[in-house]
Amino acid sequence: MSVIEASHLTKYYGKARGIIDLSFQVEEGEIFGFIGPNGAGKSTTIRLLLSLIYPTSGSATIWGKDCIKYGPELRREIGYLPSEVFYYERMKVIDLLNYAASFYPQDCTRRMHELAELMELELNRRIEDLSYGNRKKVGIVQGLLHQPRLLFLDEPTAGLDPLMQRKTFQLIREENQRGVTVFFSSHILSEVQRMCNRVAIIKEGRIIEIADIRTLQQNNYKKVRVAADGLDAVYFDIPGVTNLEHHNGTVRFFYKGDINPVMQRISALTVSDVTIEEPTLEEIFMHYYE
Repeated sequence: MSVIEASHLTKYYGKARGIIDLSFQVEEGEIFGFIGPNGAGKSTTIRLLLSLIYPTSGSATIWGKDCIKYGPELRREIGYLPSEVFYYERMKVIDLLNYAASFYPQDCTRRMHELAELMELELNRRIEDLSYGNRKKVGIVQGLLHQPRLLFLDEPTAGLDPLMQRKTFQLIREENQRGVTVFFSSHILSEVQRMCNRVAIIKEGRIIEIADIRTLQQNNYKKVRVAADGLDAVYFDIPGVTNLEHHNGTVRFFYKGDINPVMQRISALTVSDVTIEEPTLEEIFMHYYE
């Protein structure tokens, strides 16, 4: 069953582009990656799905219900960590979390304290005294204290130190293992590669690719490096080869398609070294963006 279904979702801010004609599905129980640089439309998409803003055209459903019409009802079972967290400055952390918990029918006290302990959050400190990283930790606890079925994470690790980043990833995995569907938006590609089952790449407000990460790496491109005496880059200038570079007798390139023509060329050489590997998600991503 699809938890999220977006159909031709479009948002303009006056004449300024937000997102254009987005259509995608997020399946129950998956961690769905949503990647693109700042300004690509990631946060706009999340805010539309949460009905915090309204689309110019198109529609979206969560659990089969229209996001706009049923927004308040749907949000009771959704957790959301925005990319930027803003709070009432003079409140203590515990008061703010209790206030957030009061919006949900269940008793969130136990889960709230478990999460605060895990994130090493000092509950009696005032919000105004917290660093950006600690405010982010408040946002993580707030987003999870009511045990949501669907979690929207917008740049979740920004401002966190490496230890807290690792704890956050572990927490997200644990939530996912208990059945929570996760929509994970980030411009940090290594995070998406570590966490996600499938990924959508968004460029200038449009989705340009949706694939599972293994397919994106295996079926898309191979990264080839060949070292041989007297080797010239023109030797590998064949269909399917891109990003061809030549330096000191070593040729590097991306290759898409049947690998055998490349292997035949390599076998005719006296090589000193050959590597053929999957590109990282970052290299694939940059290929789409160039």
